[in-house]
Amino acid sequence: MGETRMNRIKTMLAAAGLMALLTAAPALAQESSYKPGTVWNASRVKVLPGQFENYMDYLDGRWKKIQDFGKKEGVILSYHVLAVNNARQGEPDLILLVESKDYLTTAQSDAFRIKMNAFLAEDDRKSEAGNGVRTAMRESMGSTEYQELILK
Repeated sequence: MGETRMNRIKTMLAAAGLMALLTAAPALAQESSYKPGTVWNASRVKVLPGQFENYMDYLDGRWKKIQDFGKKEGVILSYHVLAVNNARQGEPDLILLVESKDYLTTAQSDAFRIKMNAFLAEDDRKSEAGNGVRTAMRESMGSTEYQELILK
């Protein structure tokens, strides 16, 4: 008798689970009100005193060259340098925005880095050394990655 009652409970639980699944199915089938768009990387930069023109020269030279190469390779769609007007304590002076088509896999990122190093006639060590030189001009305050959500 206890086993029959247990079977009825199992059957009722299974029926309740099936009912929940059937009522959720229409919600799962609904189309979303947005679609994923491009990926944006925003780097925050605090320029050190007396280094603004030097850092802008770097951005107009090597940094721009890298971004243009990324555009040519189809990885980057656009890039922008934004000045932060009236930056307060703890805020950056510049925001470097780079828009990409999509996220890159590790393999795609490695392949792009290798092509870029060949384009710049350098290797990872030389590239890293250049980053050390830029620390005399600026402080990196980190970066944030965003993905545009395009409303339908």
